[in-house]
Amino acid sequence: MEKSLWAAAGPAGVLCILLIGLCATGTANAVPSFARQTGMACQSCHTVFPELTPFGRSFKLNAYTIDNLPQVQGITSSKEYELLLNQVPPVSFMFQTSYTKTKSALPDSALPGENAQNGQVLFPQQASLFYAGRIAPNLGAFVQITYSSDSGTFGLDNTELRYAKQVPSVADGLTYGFTMNNNPTVQDVWNSTPAWQTPFDQRTSAAIVPAAAAQIDGGLGGSVAGLTGYLWWKNSVYAELGLYRSAPQGHGAVFRADAGPLDSANPNGTIAGYAPYWRVAYERQWDRNSWSVGAYGIAAKITPTGLAVGSTSDRFRDVALDSQYQFIGDEDIFSVQGTYIKERQTLDASSVLGFNQSNDLKTLRVGGSYYLRRTYGVSLGHFATTGGSDLVKYESGTAVTGSASGSPNSSGWIAELNYLPWQNVKLALQYIDYQKFNGASSDYDGFGRNAKDNNTLYLLGWLNF
Repeated sequence: MEKSLWAAAGPAGVLCILLIGLCATGTANAVPSFARQTGMACQSCHTVFPELTPFGRSFKLNAYTIDNLPQVQGITSSKEYELLLNQVPPVSFMFQTSYTKTKSALPDSALPGENAQNGQVLFPQQASLFYAGRIAPNLGAFVQITYSSDSGTFGLDNTELRYAKQVPSVADGLTYGFTMNNNPTVQDVWNSTPAWQTPFDQRTSAAIVPAAAAQIDGGLGGSVAGLTGYLWWKNSVYAELGLYRSAPQGHGAVFRADAGPLDSANPNGTIAGYAPYWRVAYERQWDRNSWSVGAYGIAAKITPTGLAVGSTSDRFRDVALDSQYQFIGDEDIFSVQGTYIKERQTLDASSVLGFNQSNDLKTLRVGGSYYLRRTYGVSLGHFATTGGSDLVKYESGTAVTGSASGSPNSSGWIAELNYLPWQNVKLALQYIDYQKFNGASSDYDGFGRNAKDNNTLYLLGWLNF
């Protein structure tokens, strides 16, 4: 019966069933900068960081401007603020250190037949400096500059500038705003979209991951800039629309590909024109519960590296569903998040390299977490990616990272134990169990490596101060 239901409904149908069930019941976005500015403990805005509470979502949608600090003020003759600065800047620091071990060691990158070290210590994995809070009346920011051990470089991480204003005269209140950011969905306030989706938001950078991911699922992060406008009505109805354009951040091998004008050397490819982004959501709050359901998507034409910008492009159309449920009690916190992403690919440009001219990619992630007294937590999530096979795109004939069958199909489970001795310190023990990896459960790369060989044990220390 269960197998027939899955076969009949498919991943999208199963997610819809989850959403209907929730209807019937009637990230590093957490930094001490906000606590310093507001004078409130972290738990006012977060269940456990980075997951937001209803108040935290409202705080973000209103441009991070609530404060409880002495201000430097300038007031006009009409009693309007022309300057409003915190006397103490709302800055903070994040430090992550980790240990990562896969079930089987990866092969040495230079010596055939030898293995690399298995059991990688990263100190740090990441270290970030934040400015997060008010800039001016109705204007706030979340700015993150990060050192990453996997690249050995400093760069602009998830960042947004946000303007918001309330119109209380509209029935039960309306908030409108604008956000400029560098990663589609980083501006989102629900933890069911890719940028902050728990329990999938924190992964090691010292282990390989499946090859395939949709553009909206991190594929554009850090290489674009977007401006969107949004409306938030009755604390329930949300709508957002905007445009993204290529804007590489950080330093690469080719200087002109970093700062522009962008040309064929841009390592991430270049969006031809603008990529429209949209988002709609509905949230219901009652007693200690909240539930949201929504949809989001992006459409992008991208000229691949090596081709003249705008000469010919690959087209990506991403459409997604998402939902989130939260219960926040005095001692118990329970939440469930899910998203389903479908990407249609028309690869007119890449087909000259041997890629299929058309393809598709589907991703389903569903997870939940439980916390006792915001101190002890357990999370469990399932992930699955499926799509059409492409021997060239998914690097058939490449050991470890390739797919012998040319299939992007990967699936598995992620489990996590958390201990928070203080609100700004998290210790996590995570395990990822792969059922499939790059198309198969056994010998997926054609060189004898199995999906289970990539099972990953991950210990994380996460400090915010």
